[in-house]
Amino acid sequence: MSQHVFIVMPFGEKEGINFNEIYQDLIKPALLEVGLEPFRADEEILPGDIRADMFQELLMADLVVADLSINNPNAWYELGVRHGLRSHGIVQIRSGELKIPFDVCVDRTLHYHLQDGVPDPAYIKTDRAALGKVALETLHMNPRRRPVSPVYQYLPSLQEPDWKSLRGKDTDEFWHNYEQWSDRVEVARKNDKPGDILVLADEAPNYALKLEGYRTAGNALLSMGQFAFALEQFDKALDINPDDLESAQKKGVTLGRLNKTFESEQWLKNLSKEHPHDAETWALLGRSEKDQWLSLWWDENKSSEAMFDDAAYESAQLDQAIQAYRQGFIEQPRSYYAGINALTLSYVLKHLLEHDGHEKENEDELKALDGGVRWATTSELTKEDLNKPDYWARVTLADLELLGSDISTIEKAYKHAITAARRNWFALDSSRQQLKLLQDLAFRPAEVAAAIAVFDRAIARIEEPKKDWTPGKVFLFSGHMIDTSERETARFPKEKESIAVAAIVNQLKALDAGPEDLALCGGACGGDLIFAEACLELKLQLQLRIPFDIPEFLQNSVSFAGDNWQERFYTSKNNPNTKLLIMPDELGELPAHINPYERNNLWQLYSAISWGAEKVHCICLWDGKGGDGPGGTRHMHNSVKKHSGKVYVLNTKTLFNTDTQGD
Repeated sequence: MSQHVFIVMPFGEKEGINFNEIYQDLIKPALLEVGLEPFRADEEILPGDIRADMFQELLMADLVVADLSINNPNAWYELGVRHGLRSHGIVQIRSGELKIPFDVCVDRTLHYHLQDGVPDPAYIKTDRAALGKVALETLHMNPRRRPVSPVYQYLPSLQEPDWKSLRGKDTDEFWHNYEQWSDRVEVARKNDKPGDILVLADEAPNYALKLEGYRTAGNALLSMGQFAFALEQFDKALDINPDDLESAQKKGVTLGRLNKTFESEQWLKNLSKEHPHDAETWALLGRSEKDQWLSLWWDENKSSEAMFDDAAYESAQLDQAIQAYRQGFIEQPRSYYAGINALTLSYVLKHLLEHDGHEKENEDELKALDGGVRWATTSELTKEDLNKPDYWARVTLADLELLGSDISTIEKAYKHAITAARRNWFALDSSRQQLKLLQDLAFRPAEVAAAIAVFDRAIARIEEPKKDWTPGKVFLFSGHMIDTSERETARFPKEKESIAVAAIVNQLKALDAGPEDLALCGGACGGDLIFAEACLELKLQLQLRIPFDIPEFLQNSVSFAGDNWQERFYTSKNNPNTKLLIMPDELGELPAHINPYERNNLWQLYSAISWGAEKVHCICLWDGKGGDGPGGTRHMHNSVKKHSGKVYVLNTKTLFNTDTQGD
């Protein structure tokens, strides 16, 4: 979706200048030409308070263009409001020789040319080009550089407000749209559909929401184990706002999951320097350092003695993890997660070094840290909702007991924690895995074994969740429909169907497509349904994704080719291996200015690559030319190429022995 530009300027004719013509002939075309979406307050046709809309625009617009050609109080006031709300995204323009006040004269102001109070025809092309260029440059400025707003220039510690906390009075239209969009993103997140989230992120009404969409998609992909694709989304979010701390933190985590250990460590170290008082950043750095330490000694094929010796040898790396966790706890003493990790690893370090006769860890320091973690955790539990018991706080208290108490006390504490897990297999298994690491290092062997036995018994009563089906390969398809009777130049004549069938089947077999794989396509007559039938014959799982509800889709894309094709659509749809997904049901109403066929292509593509770009194979039954309209095979072909997918073109000019002109 285009970035949104709010125009601050006088309305009508004032001081010999026709500002309506300035907007219609200069500003609006200039911004549209570079893909931006301009809006002026008087264009709002819905009833309501124009001031409420104006304040919301000054807060939320990606860019504000302010015409300062005359001393118009409203324009100056609105510019001042934007300066106070946002540090960037401001372009000043003017005509004539009005002296710019000192407070804003330091900002670059673009001059445009007038003749008789309207845009000068001799300069209008160059003025449009200049405005479009400056608008794009301003949008792409790095926010970490010197702010555009003089308020933020001279008050460098001032922070921009959180836009969500500034919901304006009587701004129901904007917030209604936002809430609908946000609800769709949340539904997609809960259903583990990152492809849906990515389509919605692209359609967000401004960059603040795009950032939220990319971050949410990144988190969903991270949870699905699609680390490379998740990293791409966090990078997109950081392109929008390099200071978005959550996206920066998750990028560090994702780098670690990609086994880019040193990159993750360096990224999080730099982040901790930029945010020295953020406990979460320090805890993530501690986790990165801990993972690096584990990678240096843990190996299931080693003996316990060998792992112990290697872990002790790499104690310097362990100490780095401890210091990071400890710093996080110091910065935010309520962060018991950072505290318990610092304490547990300190006891492990003490255990490793004492074995070799090294100096003992400072007992007083460990007791103080123990007390701090116990206080933080107990304080958190005073707020516990008995209907939603806090497993992680309870298990932290049990972990504290593991470090020094007797077996009976340890067992009692872990049993109390397990009652709060509410049969959550993943939470219990996560805690058990941490205990297994202590067991591998022979740390308090009897006590750790007793704790593991408590978890073993609890986990044995719960059926291990079945892992969601994961496809081996993912096949995408895009191709021509059967020619209509009105088509002047042949592209896919119906008598060539058998040739297309053979080509698609042969390509699928050459790629070893089978029951462990997934196929995605539309359901149009011609290439789509031929591909669908071939995939079902080979026992693939099939997703038919169509851009409209069934009656409208059949009318637009199936029925014109004859009843036989409509029957074939229903046969494919009703196959037990098929899942039909209707775009408006899954993604909501089509936004203005979005082409449904391009949206459907991207929906299929993003959903496919969410399984891993390396799995995706795209087959195109295509003449290699442009289409009859947006969203054709060329769009899919180029979109897949951009994401490094594998594309196999079945060239219809060669297959059908035709020289075509259409899609």
